Order: sequence, then structure tokens, then C-alpha cells
Amino acid sequence: MGKPSRVNQTTLSDFLLLGISERPEEQTLLFVIFLGMYLVTMMGNLLIILAITSDPHLHTPMYFFLANLSITDACFTSASIPKMLVNMHTQSQSISYSGCFAQLYFLLVFGGLDNLLLAVMAYDRYVAICQPLHYSTAMSPQLCALMLSICWALTNCPALTHTLLLTRVAFCAHKAIPHFYCDPSALLKLACSDTRINELMIITMGLMFLTAPLLLIVLSYVRISWAVFGISSPGGRWKAFSMCSSHLTVVLLFYGSLMGVYLLPPSTHSAERESKAAILYMVIIPMLNPFIYSLRNKDMNEALSKLFGSGKTIFLS
Repeated sequence: MGKPSRVNQTTLSDFLLLGISERPEEQTLLFVIFLGMYLVTMMGNLLIILAITSDPHLHTPMYFFLANLSITDACFTSASIPKMLVNMHTQSQSISYSGCFAQLYFLLVFGGLDNLLLAVMAYDRYVAICQPLHYSTAMSPQLCALMLSICWALTNCPALTHTLLLTRVAFCAHKAIPHFYCDPSALLKLACSDTRINELMIITMGLMFLTAPLLLIVLSYVRISWAVFGISSPGGRWKAFSMCSSHLTVVLLFYGSLMGVYLLPPSTHSAERESKAAILYMVIIPMLNPFIYSLRNKDMNEALSKLFGSGKTIFLS
């Protein structure tokens, strides 16, 4: 009886986000847990951004893209978690029609940008290890800014197109989404009109933002592996490997969580399994990224020490 009463409290233009759990007694605990993780995510990524921008020694292509990855992670998490926290706190499940599509747009933009930045960072490591003599020209500040601009353009245009196409879909009276965010596939299951072009758009975006970046990352690390195993000294091999270890760890966690759900047979798919995977790559991995990139990173640790040790005000330039 609890679920219909909640439906009656929403307007016809609202969607219902069923969230992680529909049990009222679990909402307070879940609110505290996810609020804590969200605050740690924001603080950790903010510290990475401040450390990189305030230390001239970190004004290199690798840390330039890392700072942008931290910005993207913070925005990606902020696109869904605050609304989930509000719904938990108010014991509500509703999200407005416009709010749902705005959330969807930002999730597509920052989720796609996350993938593309991981691919660009893999290319950066490839150039640094396999073509060190050409690194300064291949990864010049102008080219880095151009690559970042291309990443933004490649994510914004398809995300906007996909969102606008979804606004043309007619939805049925029952608008319950079995997730804590506006998932495009779940939205299409609620449609009462033709969705073939929307389904084609999902496949296209999957190829652009998941398959293509992953192929570039794998190709980069295959070339890096050949170069590393060609180094005669163990110390040289370890130094080359340590340059990639943090990025490789993030890639394995991020794509491993996606493959663990979306590459399984369709018969094993469930809303609960997909929600758990979404929590992993939308909440937990962005929270862990600052720790992964700062762990055993001498330059980053020194920058963070200066950040905490200095009494001066830090201004972003």
C-alpha cells in the first residue's frame, strides 16, 4: 500500500526514482552513508585540483588531464547523488520531467567525458614511455588544450541530441524508474511511442564513449607493455610501470564495473544488479580516484604537503 500512496503524491509530469531501497527504515542509514561518500568525493577531488593548480612542478600534461578528470568526477557524482540524498531525506521518490532530462544530460556529458579523458591519459602515458624524445611536442600545452576541447565537443553534442530526442518520446502513465537516477534505458521501457531512434542513439553513444575509448586504452597499453619489456634493467622497467600504475588501476576498476553488468547475458540483468554497478562507477570510483592517484605518488604527496603546510591563500589561476 505504501507505493501507490507515493505515486499519488506526484504530478502527471513527474517520474519516480525508486532508489536503492524502498524500505523507509533503511533511508536514514543510506542517507548517512551516501552523504559521507559524497563529501569525501568532493573534498578529495577538490584537493587534487588545488594541489595541481598551486604547484608549478605539476603543470605538466599528465597532471593537467588529472585535474580535469577530478573536475569531471566531481560533476559526474553531483549530477545524481544530491537528488538521491534529497529524496532519501524527504522520503520522496519524485523527480520532475525537466529535472530528469537535465540530470540525464549531465550524466551523459560527464560520464562520456570521464571515458574520453581516461583514453587521452593512456595516450599521454604511451607518448611519455614509448616516444620520450617527442613528448614535449606531441603533448604541448596547445595540443593538450585542443584534445580537451575535442573531448568536450564529442560529449556535449551527442548528449544534447540524445536528451532532445528523448523529450519527443510519449511516456505511459506508470513512470517508475527502478534506479536512483534517470537511466536512459529504463526511461525507454516506460515509453508508449516508437523508440527505435532512441535505442539506436544509445548504441551509438555506447560505441563512442565506451568501446572506442577502451580500444584506445588497450592499444596504448599493448604498445607500452612492449616498450617496458624491452627495457633491460629491472629498475627501468619498474619506473616505467610506476608511471602507469595509478591510471591502470582506475581503468580496471571503471571498466571492470561496467563489464561486470553490461557484458553479462541479458537473462542475468536486473535493476538491483545495475544499481549496484552504477553505485560503483558513479560514486565509489570517483571517491577512490584521488586516493589512487596520490598514493605512492611523490610529486602529488609533496604538492599536498605544501597545500596543507602553507599558511598562504591559494588562488586558482
